[in-house]
Amino acid sequence: MQTVFTNAMMVMPNEVIHGSLVVNADGQISDIQPGLSSVRDAVDCEGDWLMPGLVELHTDNLEKHMMPRPGVFWPGTSAFFIHDAQLVAAGITTVFDAVVLGDESQDRNARGKFLKASLEAIETLSALPTTRAHHFLHLRCELTNPDACEYFEKWVDHTMVRLVSVMDHTPGQRQWRDLSKYRQYMERHGRFSEEQFEKLLTDGLSAQAIYAQQQRDRILKECRDRQLPVASHDDTDIDHVEQAHSEGIAISEFPTTLEAAQRARDLGLKNIMGAPNIVLGGSHSGNVSAKDVARAGLLDGLSSDYVPSSLLDAVFRLVDELEISVPAATQIVTKNPADMVGLTDRGSIALGKRADLIRVRRLSASTPVVCQVWRQGVRVC
Repeated sequence: MQTVFTNAMMVMPNEVIHGSLVVNADGQISDIQPGLSSVRDAVDCEGDWLMPGLVELHTDNLEKHMMPRPGVFWPGTSAFFIHDAQLVAAGITTVFDAVVLGDESQDRNARGKFLKASLEAIETLSALPTTRAHHFLHLRCELTNPDACEYFEKWVDHTMVRLVSVMDHTPGQRQWRDLSKYRQYMERHGRFSEEQFEKLLTDGLSAQAIYAQQQRDRILKECRDRQLPVASHDDTDIDHVEQAHSEGIAISEFPTTLEAAQRARDLGLKNIMGAPNIVLGGSHSGNVSAKDVARAGLLDGLSSDYVPSSLLDAVFRLVDELEISVPAATQIVTKNPADMVGLTDRGSIALGKRADLIRVRRLSASTPVVCQVWRQGVRVC
């Protein structure tokens, strides 16, 4: 059975066409035509945007449902399905659930419990027919944590793992170059004395010296052996980018300076920035504005990070504020991220592609609203 969509402003790779498209029984786009369809039971999009489903490579959204308050662990099934529903309501049809291997904000027992519950929920529930988005795993490896390799080796061969990132959140460099911003972030649940804060800095530098490089080498070797795409997190200096390039890394995730983003482009790495950075007009860590990266023509992809709705919002802010075309801005959250991880079957409205589609209406100059969502031609929202 086929499904026909009509009266839609279809966002194609290089143009917008007011017309109709057909989805075949296999959930693929089989025909695209300008103009209205005469099929009686066609889906009338009423002149709304019809866009490819958004592709999300890095979201921490599950975390806030699994742990809604510090030290509070919510049941995994309930947390996962609310997370999944939020993603689809935001237009995300393909998601890489980002799980941290070695979160320094928790003690070892809490960290292990949280990680196990998160991974088991994703693994068990993602294949159920009640799940709406297509879920994959993104393993975020905190290199300064002594447990990172242990957790990585336990999960790296899981079939859902399609992306790995290497991170070093040692204070005083990369994301936390500005120690005042680091302190502000760390004190969000309670203040530190000067002595406690100095110990935090000393312990961080010590852990980096002991663990970071050896675990980075080990994890990257395992990824190369498995041909897994890898992202380098929070590149700040040209040296960071050049190291990543020499190691075969293809993605610079959240570069913190324009210089790093430019060097990544020069060397062929793809730049991903946070969509909340676009929406809020800057980085909460005091780093480079994603809009400046986009103005320089260096923005390849966006991630919703901690706010699923920011992806679609960012698209239209790029259109309105930076005068990027709707097709070009859309590719930053669809085709480009899909291509970065080898998912070439989706990410654009084109013949033979998966019919992951979202119908979008703008209620005001800056508010896009997702009206309907289809995954492989089946409505999920």
